[in-house]
Amino acid sequence: MAKKVYREYIWQDRKRTIFGLPLSFTKYFLTEEKLIVKTGFLSTKEEEVRLYRILDVTLKKGLFQRIVRVGTIHCCSADKTTPEFDIKSVKSPDWVKEKLSDMVESERAKKRVSSREYMTDDDDYDETHDD
Repeated sequence: MAKKVYREYIWQDRKRTIFGLPLSFTKYFLTEEKLIVKTGFLSTKEEEVRLYRILDVTLKKGLFQRIVRVGTIHCCSADKTTPEFDIKSVKSPDWVKEKLSDMVESERAKKRVSSREYMTDDDDYDETHDD
């Protein structure tokens, strides 16, 4: 007999569609270590991204989203299966983005993960250039 797993969620919401109401089969869950996206009704899919793998978080709010007080959080990650994804049309998007961003930084520090950002492209570098 399979055990049911109970997780401690820091935040959870559904994708909100018509007039900001949660009438979709897309659910979002945030735990201490990962972000989980569950989609579907009859056939379901569950994706998870470890927080330390998230590289960038951007908040987008269109006019209609601002009217109904929702927003979409765009995430770029180092995860090969989900390099970019959106947390679409959720309530309190400013709070969610800040919480997610803080938790990502905390997880990266805890796991001692750093990202290297390069200021130039390899194509722009000329090895024969002398200063």
